[in-house]
Amino acid sequence: MLAIVCPGQGAQKPGFLSPWRELPGVEDALSALSEPAGIDLLRHGTESDADTLRDTAVAQPLLVAAGIIAAAELHRDADLPGPDLLAGHSVGELTAAALAGVLTDQDAMRLVAVRSQAMAKAAAAEPTGMAAVVGGARPDVLAAIERHGLHPANINSAAQVVAAGPTAAIAALGEDGPAKARVIPLQVAGAFHTPFMAGARQELAAFVPELPTADPSVPLVSNAGGEVITSGARYLELIVTQVASPVDWEACMAALRDRGVTALIEVAPAGTLTGLAKRELKGIALANLNTPDDLDAARALVREHAGTAPTDQEN
Repeated sequence: MLAIVCPGQGAQKPGFLSPWRELPGVEDALSALSEPAGIDLLRHGTESDADTLRDTAVAQPLLVAAGIIAAAELHRDADLPGPDLLAGHSVGELTAAALAGVLTDQDAMRLVAVRSQAMAKAAAAEPTGMAAVVGGARPDVLAAIERHGLHPANINSAAQVVAAGPTAAIAALGEDGPAKARVIPLQVAGAFHTPFMAGARQELAAFVPELPTADPSVPLVSNAGGEVITSGARYLELIVTQVASPVDWEACMAALRDRGVTALIEVAPAGTLTGLAKRELKGIALANLNTPDDLDAARALVREHAGTAPTDQEN
């Protein structure tokens, strides 16, 4: 049983789309996606530096477009079955929505343009940030986050929680964190997935009714507690609330385990989610689809694992 997963903000790297542009049709595809995204995806994905890519309004559309391109190339000129499940981390949920047919590629780019700009605007309202808390006992970690007036924005794994809130409080957590844990400030421009994003959630809620949706071609695992979604309208509703609510990737991985996933492919820019899966989903086959050189190995994994779900897990 195969899952394809789509990374979130922070996974982008300078030049990561350069290898893909060498494939026939990719530059044209990126040009077509750039128009609804409102940015030059080819230029940013091949030329922009790390500081430019940290801009939320650049990073998020770039990540969604990269996942769409990589997944399209995976199935191009190959008679392959689709995945059994799809999931995305944070903005990766928009990538997953496109791959599942909930949104067209063009509408996914329109939505990520609104999302990224609204989140950037909310982040600029006051100085906020995020920090990964790695290690420590979960009750101690959550207590320390609460003590400093912060929010648990991402529950990434049993060993990692991302705290978010005012920059001064992030600094204080670094000096007075939970026992047996490291606090690592993240290079992001706001307290995403917390009440600081309430304005962005309102903008998304106002925009989403403009988008036609379809039910997904395969089940989608939501950041909202790992809920397995088969309704396009429900998935889009959760994407709206997600910007101001925690991303529970630990629950997503538990859902993948419970559904019997035996292999996982992460689309470009890959490595973050397969890294978490390597620790949390021991024994499953993993593949990173970072460059065209990875396509053959990923296709082999699809052939071996897709469509192998036991009957009692197909409901």
